[in-house]
Amino acid sequence: MELEAFIGEVADRIVGYLHAGDKPGKVAEPVPYTSLSRTTDLKIPLEGHGMNAVLDDIDAYLRSCVKTNRPEFMNPLWGGINTVGLAGEIIASLTNTSMYTYELAPLATLIEDTLLKRMGEIVGFESGAGTLTTGGSNGNMLGMLCARQAMNPSSTQSGFDGRKMVAYVSSEAHYSVLMAANVIGIGHQNVVKVACDEGGCMRPSALQEEIERTRREGGVPFCVVSTAGTTVRGAFDPVKDIGDIAHANGLWHHVDAAWGGSALFSSKHRLLMDGVEFADSVCWDAHKMMGLPLICSAFLVKDSELLARLCAHGEVAHYLFHEDSKEIDSGRYSLQCGRRNDALKLWLAWRECGDAGWAKLVDRFMELADYLELKVQQHESLEMMSSRMWTNVCFRFTPQGYEGDLNELNSEIRNRMMQNGNFMVSRSNIGNDVVFRSVITNPKITEQTLDNFLEEITRICGDVVRGMPSEQPFSSS
Repeated sequence: MELEAFIGEVADRIVGYLHAGDKPGKVAEPVPYTSLSRTTDLKIPLEGHGMNAVLDDIDAYLRSCVKTNRPEFMNPLWGGINTVGLAGEIIASLTNTSMYTYELAPLATLIEDTLLKRMGEIVGFESGAGTLTTGGSNGNMLGMLCARQAMNPSSTQSGFDGRKMVAYVSSEAHYSVLMAANVIGIGHQNVVKVACDEGGCMRPSALQEEIERTRREGGVPFCVVSTAGTTVRGAFDPVKDIGDIAHANGLWHHVDAAWGGSALFSSKHRLLMDGVEFADSVCWDAHKMMGLPLICSAFLVKDSELLARLCAHGEVAHYLFHEDSKEIDSGRYSLQCGRRNDALKLWLAWRECGDAGWAKLVDRFMELADYLELKVQQHESLEMMSSRMWTNVCFRFTPQGYEGDLNELNSEIRNRMMQNGNFMVSRSNIGNDVVFRSVITNPKITEQTLDNFLEEITRICGDVVRGMPSEQPFSSS
């Protein structure tokens, strides 16, 4: 097959996939992995099959994949697709460069530098630095490594004994903080989970108590990680109050804003991030609420020299880094060597919509979350399971007169919903309670989508409880 014909066939499939997201259809066709592995030819051949067979393989993949661009996809903290970002992703793959030196990626380097400066300005780190990373987990790890570097500047050279070093996180923080504790060498047991209030926000008074307890027991506090947008509830820790306590105790303050950082665009909702400008480092995922194709994540730090020292291992790479480009080579601020160009897609999308476009998107998502919350509150068989700060809407079914186990009921409703394949929403836990966690971060979602979703799971609940559809449908009125 000729190159032009092959690329044309691939392009037709891309356009067809995008259009399918606007037509009636399913998010997924649930198939057990044992069945999918038997019915799909996955073998790696000794002799190649050729380009025509590749098109068949692409078709098989598109048939079986979860349709994350559909409005009914409300499962993780991302969804939908930004078509301009997709264009940037394609061009970045086409040009196939790596982001360690200006020499190899001239305009891409300037684009990334522009983006990081702009995101730094929005956060309040006007003279800081940063890097694009593999995601919020990597950003949290970089924040804790910077904290270690600030506490023990020789640690990158001579190593350190981390058995007494203690970090503090919300009890509802993302699990990546435990991963970071493993990587930086302090261990899981030296991550203290600080008590939250009933809304899932870290209690500053509890943080102070934990720091004092650590010191009484001979530990060495060095870092506090606050969360701006928790994974389940979407709760925002009181960033300013936590930062004040961290700095009063001589500790580094990192803010995990992977999910909630986009609140900074909105004049209505940026107060959720109040005090972030006083933090020492921040991670912020553009592939979440901003809708860029995975992966697109920024790590930002106030002290640019500290990040440069942390990543100074690159100075031995005489075959990459040269003195005449020292001021611009982005690899000097990264733990990675080979690093893909994630900047282009974000830059193109930002150029298309501007700050105002992101603000409009955030405000629209919050309006839709308000709408869903109100619908839940108005229905006698549904119960909100947490107060709401962001676009996470956590609820469950509590049918009147139902005497069975509510966790089993809600789990079964979700299982049947997944088998239907019409919607995909996360099953989560708040305390010991099983809940539905609907996340509004997909530009295709409308009020009608949410009405249809509630009608679907209400019908399923009726089937589970009574063996017949529910008599109380939802309406958009």
